[in-house]
Amino acid sequence: MRPLPLVLTALLMAPPAFAASGERIQITGEVIDTWCYFSGVMGPTDAVVGSAHHTCALWCSAGGIPVGLLAPDGTVYMVLKMEGDADNAGGDTNLHIASHTIEADGLHYTRDGLNYLIVETITADLDIINQTHDDFGVIPGFAIPEEAAQ
Repeated sequence: MRPLPLVLTALLMAPPAFAASGERIQITGEVIDTWCYFSGVMGPTDAVVGSAHHTCALWCSAGGIPVGLLAPDGTVYMVLKMEGDADNAGGDTNLHIASHTIEADGLHYTRDGLNYLIVETITADLDIINQTHDDFGVIPGFAIPEEAAQ
């Protein structure tokens, strides 16, 4: 194997020129399923949050859909990493907080009009506090056991 030229080695070791530093924020919001929230496949945005959407949020998260954090003002932060997750915010590593409202400390980035968040610390897990069954039942409907649906 031939050694890399000195200039190429220096370029590979340098930090990317486009890397931005994040702004430290403390934020409260609901951990949402971004696929259902943005696509509208399960209904309007107020139908795909809270307890009514919890089962679907688990399935989507387990399937690798990235999670988001929905702030009270309606801003959605795409979560890039979550506390204790060495890789990213997708997959089954975050099932324990799906649909939960959390208080978090982390780094906020914006790019091309989108908000991104690296959650460094979950300072409080408030559990599922957005009770939406009265308005929307269970979404998706196939999550209702047959004996309960009759």
